[in-house]
Amino acid sequence: MLPITEQENPNTKNIDRVSTLEAVQLINNEDKKVAEAVEKVLPEIAQTVDKIVERLENGGRLFYVGTGTSGRLGVLDASEIPPTYGVSYDLVQGIIAGGYDALFR
Repeated sequence: MLPITEQENPNTKNIDRVSTLEAVQLINNEDKKVAEAVEKVLPEIAQTVDKIVERLENGGRLFYVGTGTSGRLGVLDASEIPPTYGVSYDLVQGIIAGGYDALFR
């Protein structure tokens, strides 16, 4: 069985056959589920953030590692941390499988 991120979403299966309004409503309905899912695991997210902060304060670094679109988003997020928060460019690193070519092609 494919990972859920690679499976067809039955709720949006016909998104290419509906009006623009219906398409954006479908997307909006699916997006609403994200906040609900995150809310269910807020304690775990907070615990993870606390552990990351502790490690960063003790000289650790944060690495985003991924492939495809998720890898690109990790590189993007990592690149925004230094100018946004005024930290060293070495503190947060984005790594994408396939390197530079995979990032831009």
